[in-house]
Amino acid sequence: MEKDNILTIQHLKKSFGQHEVLKDIDLQVQRGEVMTIIGSSGSGKSTLLRCLNLLDDATAGEILYNGQNILDPNFNRIQYRAKVGMVFQQFNLFNNLNALENCVVAQTTVLKKSPAEAEKNALAQLEKVGMGPYVKAKPAQLSGGQKQRVAIARTLAMSPDMILFDEPTSALDPEMVDGILDIMKDLAHTGLTMILVTHEMGFARDISDHVVFMDQGVIAEQGSAEQIFSSPKNPRTQEFLQRYLKRL
Repeated sequence: MEKDNILTIQHLKKSFGQHEVLKDIDLQVQRGEVMTIIGSSGSGKSTLLRCLNLLDDATAGEILYNGQNILDPNFNRIQYRAKVGMVFQQFNLFNNLNALENCVVAQTTVLKKSPAEAEKNALAQLEKVGMGPYVKAKPAQLSGGQKQRVAIARTLAMSPDMILFDEPTSALDPEMVDGILDIMKDLAHTGLTMILVTHEMGFARDISDHVVFMDQGVIAEQGSAEQIFSSPKNPRTQEFLQRYLKRL
């Protein structure tokens, strides 16, 4: 186990009934790197993220987090989830709580922080993502972009080691997308480990240390952003990026 790997994924498989969605995935994520997973819809990208966050249980293989197998029955999943944040496509906010309360609740229940400490931290994170004026607003009163900002603040409030982003801009109106991408760019410069699934190719090229192209449940190609976006080797990667590369 190399000391700078925060995650080591070995022979990971995931099936839903007869349908094998992930086929023998091997992947290493280094501490502090920004990894982007790209590929067509249905290639297994979101399923891989959901397995990394234990929302879906892998069918076979190992996921080592700081050397410990998170799939071990005795592994402390609650502590792990506190350290590995996830930002979803559909925000997953509590509709009955306001923005501030959404960012406080896991801090007090999981991290056992005092309400005052949790609130102070939550306010700082909401301020950071431009949501300071909206702390008392419920999700129904917020736009999609504002909800996603609250969701990012909620994740940051847990002081995670790593954040997984599952297509965080795909449910947003086009004019909301850039604001969210700017927040993620800022986060990428803080040394936080980030794994993103995104269809925003220009963003992926600009932000990523490591790009993984998935195709039909396997990793077809991986490398630096420069390698994957400038000179992909695999014909499937070339085909996938063709429309994007023409625009460059």
